[in-house]
Amino acid sequence: MAPKNNALIPCSIPSLFLSLGLFCVLPLSIFFLLQSTHQQTSCSSPFLTFSQKIPQNPNQSIRVYVADLPRSLNYGLLGKYWSLSDDSRLGSDVDNDIRSTVSSKGKLEFPPYPENPLIKQYSAEYWILGDLMTPEELRTGSFAKRVFDVNEADVVFVPFFATLSAEMQLGMAKGAFRKKVGNEDYERQKEVVDLIRGTDAWKRSGGRDHVFVLTDPVAMWHVKAEIAPAVLLVVDFGGWYRLDLKASSDNTSDMIQHTQVSLLKDVIVPYTHLLPRLHLSENQDRITLLYFKGAKHRHRGGLVREKLWDLLVNEPGVVMEEGFPNATGREQSIKGMRTSEFCLHPAGDTPTSCRLFDAVLSLCIPVIVSDNIELPFEGMVDYSDFSVFVSVSDVLKPNWLLNHLRSFSKEQKDAFRRNMAHVQPIFEYDNGHPGGIGPVPPDGAVNHIWRKVHQKLPMIKEAIIREKRKSPGVSIPLRCHCT
Repeated sequence: MAPKNNALIPCSIPSLFLSLGLFCVLPLSIFFLLQSTHQQTSCSSPFLTFSQKIPQNPNQSIRVYVADLPRSLNYGLLGKYWSLSDDSRLGSDVDNDIRSTVSSKGKLEFPPYPENPLIKQYSAEYWILGDLMTPEELRTGSFAKRVFDVNEADVVFVPFFATLSAEMQLGMAKGAFRKKVGNEDYERQKEVVDLIRGTDAWKRSGGRDHVFVLTDPVAMWHVKAEIAPAVLLVVDFGGWYRLDLKASSDNTSDMIQHTQVSLLKDVIVPYTHLLPRLHLSENQDRITLLYFKGAKHRHRGGLVREKLWDLLVNEPGVVMEEGFPNATGREQSIKGMRTSEFCLHPAGDTPTSCRLFDAVLSLCIPVIVSDNIELPFEGMVDYSDFSVFVSVSDVLKPNWLLNHLRSFSKEQKDAFRRNMAHVQPIFEYDNGHPGGIGPVPPDGAVNHIWRKVHQKLPMIKEAIIREKRKSPGVSIPLRCHCT
């Protein structure tokens, strides 16, 4: 019969040594296992998009209602554009070719968007609406679910091609752009605002759950204050600063600077890239250290360009070209970006431009010189994994920038390019279908935009509820809690 206190029987000497051995070996095994795992992780690409880090719920989506606007404010406006024949600013060789093709086909339900780089760079409005207009059975990869009852919607999308409207006015009668009389763009802006603000949906939310695409900094220029409560899809905040500053200088006003735009309610979206995508497998030797093509003279924050130009133009390993990627400049830009290690991205009239996204699609490491820049999809993308950020104060020191760029090793530059190859798809709008009607790439720009809008929903709902509790006749200062 076994003794009742067998748990207290002392161990034999061999058993004791065996236990001590296991006690020593086990921690070492765990250490080497963890070390091996860490090394494997370190050897893999350091960049992962947000969607790769956190599994997405396949059933999650944002419910979007498309506001009822006349066709003349979107696809009809495209028809009007293609009917133009004698405007030098709007016309380009490639658009003239398309124009003849479009006219030969008669009236198209979904006309193509202009290829003219002045307009194409702002084409987000076209691709977002094209996704929503695609038959539901084809929209299996879209993060946005279109609903046809406004009461079921998370947000209301306003299908106005605001950028195309503005650019057509600038091309046809630039002198009238800032006026209201004789300005067709203003008439369209006013029509949109009158129609949208008169709906029950706007009155119920104060417009806070409405979404406008304003990629051109001058889009809806005359009515910005009236649509300010809405979610604005913008390429940056550069076009709003002076307007806000003017409001804040009025001592009798409750408005303070940046009352109309905020990272909390608005979404920064990419420009449409103008250069074709270079895949990592196609990358070749890069013989130039730093490349820039663009206008030398800019205004406001873009004054740094002229100073940089004077510092860099005669330096070995640097190419500074003046111009824009039109028919001739496009080929120069393709060659310049694909044969250069780094591509300079200084601020222009606004903090950013399509040049940044052309660089990423060309696997040319962006060198961002813009202290006030805001970037698309931050929180989903870490730009420091594939870009070099430098302050204006540092970059204007003689020799500082080139010495800094030369300090990057080949391994570091190769890692930047691998990371760029990972993020290239999220900056692409084109879905490859005529008229933009067809399924969007699940990892493309349109879906990432809707995911960012989806992140705003709790704030939108809170703002709407807070507004409801106000007593009649009570007003509160218009403030923006900016980050």
